Amino acid sequence: MELDRQEGPEQLDASGRPLVPQRVAETKPTALQDWFIYLSVVVLICGTIAISALELGAAPAEPIVRLPVFIGAAVLSVVTVDAIVRVWRSAWAWLPVSRDRGLFRFVWAAVLVGVLLVALAALGWSVLVG
Repeated sequence: MELDRQEGPEQLDASGRPLVPQRVAETKPTALQDWFIYLSVVVLICGTIAISALELGAAPAEPIVRLPVFIGAAVLSVVTVDAIVRVWRSAWAWLPVSRDRGLFRFVWAAVLVGVLLVALAALGWSVLVG
């Protein structure tokens, strides 16, 4: 005896659109995942010191500006590379579930590449100025 299988009814939200899961499980966490927030705090503090020094009249070439920019840009570069890897993997994981969310994450990854380029430019500036 052969049974004809029918798909169950698709769950819909209040406006009649199909429900999409809120999260897709991360199967391969990155190396810095547990340290992401702590490293971001280091970048925030370095940026605060450098901007405050500039606001108080320090020249951009002075060590009180250059050193925090160097440290902050170096840490930001590492954190951004880790974030790019996570977002890139997330984009590929979302494509089969929700194409729009997957494509949005590819745009997000492209923006992070731009942030990485700015961080590397700041790092280069802090080394070359002076």
